[in-house]
Amino acid sequence: MLKWRGLGAAVLAFAAVVAATNGAYAASLKDEIAPTGKLRVAIATSTAGGAFWCTRMENGYAGVPVDLGKAMAAQVGVPVEYVEYHTSGEITDAGAKGGWDVAFLPKDAERDGKLAFGPVYDIADATYIIRSGSTVTNFATLDQDGTEVAAIEDTTTLRSAKAHLKKAKVTVFKTYDEAFSLLAAGEVDAFALSRDQLNEMAKKLPGTKVLDETFAKTSTAVAVPPKHPQALAFVTKFMTDAKSNGALRKAFDDNGLKDAPLRTQ
Repeated sequence: MLKWRGLGAAVLAFAAVVAATNGAYAASLKDEIAPTGKLRVAIATSTAGGAFWCTRMENGYAGVPVDLGKAMAAQVGVPVEYVEYHTSGEITDAGAKGGWDVAFLPKDAERDGKLAFGPVYDIADATYIIRSGSTVTNFATLDQDGTEVAAIEDTTTLRSAKAHLKKAKVTVFKTYDEAFSLLAAGEVDAFALSRDQLNEMAKKLPGTKVLDETFAKTSTAVAVPPKHPQALAFVTKFMTDAKSNGALRKAFDDNGLKDAPLRTQ
């Protein structure tokens, strides 16, 4: 049975309002969730893949958030517009400034006060990929003076890696692609990210290895800007339904994640 902790009241409130005043609610929801007449879905692009990152295509974008955002816009009854950012940190900062209407991004305590989060739709294990030629085999041999670990600016993984590593230096990079290139060139010793993404990265970088240990779990969830109660109730119900009706599973399958289990809250 699906359980979204702390969000049951929002779902019930949404259902009650729709049942009582369907037409008026629909218009009110559009005004709050799509004030520009389009549903602006924030996405972060890179070649990383996974349940959070999206990729640029010749005719647009691809990714789990892309598919979920498109389906969400259809339910609201407005066109979808994707707003591109480099990182989850940029998405978070733009949310308070009205830069987007809906986002799908990793959540942590720091972001809880800046955005309104709905259901978690993916839980990923965070670990490190080690450069080719390194003798590092586990966390103990990685966390040494003189070791440099790359992480992406203002991300939950960065904050977790800084808390985890006591001796190794964590170097911050603005984009995934920048950190990837330095790892490929052997200019950093390791890269902190989710295991699924690092496993895909290892296929592109012969000689690298992904450590078996996990230093944190990253929860990725739907979010709306603060003080948008109708929008939060709507996205909560949408994601609850997406889990039960197979839409979430299909979004994973259609974006190279057929072997990835759905790990939700």
